[in-house]
Amino acid sequence: MGLSASPEDQAKLLDVADTDLALARAHTTLKGLAVALHLDTLDAAIDEIKGRRHDAFIELESIRSELARAESDVSLVDARIAQDSQRLEHTSSAKDALGLEHELESLRTRRSNLEDIELAIMEKLEAAEAGLAGIDAELATAEAALLEARDEEARRSEALHSEIRVHSDARAALIASLPLDLVELYERQRERYGVGASHLRFGVSGASGVKLTESDIHNIRQTPADAVILCPDSNAILVRTAESGL
Repeated sequence: MGLSASPEDQAKLLDVADTDLALARAHTTLKGLAVALHLDTLDAAIDEIKGRRHDAFIELESIRSELARAESDVSLVDARIAQDSQRLEHTSSAKDALGLEHELESLRTRRSNLEDIELAIMEKLEAAEAGLAGIDAELATAEAALLEARDEEARRSEALHSEIRVHSDARAALIASLPLDLVELYERQRERYGVGASHLRFGVSGASGVKLTESDIHNIRQTPADAVILCPDSNAILVRTAESGL
């Protein structure tokens, strides 16, 4: 003997099916939030920028060390110049004075060359500092974008969880109002075939989108209104209403 349920209870299955569809959509959207908001892409971009920043910082520190060495070299030459100048002032030997003057000339040339090197390093340092500042600005922008995306994810997640709770409560209320055997059949068909109930509307099954044959329609017309029947195409419970075209 087939399962029986009032047409009203069978019609409620369509509300259950709509609620299940809404729940499935909400869960799918929830699972896809990270992808939809490009969180992985933003994380990867930040990692790439941090990698470039690390390299730029290492280069900057190397240039700073190079500049420190150049400044030290200039200081040493300045000290030699000061020392030889003082010796020149106090020497009474023409020969020593001539030697000191030659050495001072050589030292001043050396200092000029070192100062040129120092200036070039300072220009290189300025460019490196500007490059690092640019990367820092890029990183700040990327991190702000990620933070905004995560905030948006949290907002959407909260809204979806609220939606899921509402649909779940509505589903529970519907299920509680239906006969247990009808619910069990609905759940079984939904688990097996993906859809538990299908609206027969103007001869077309909503679950399959297929118009039933004249033979199927004839058999359904002969079936009592409280008889629970299955869609020949989708195997969902076929719910008949005033719109079924019977």
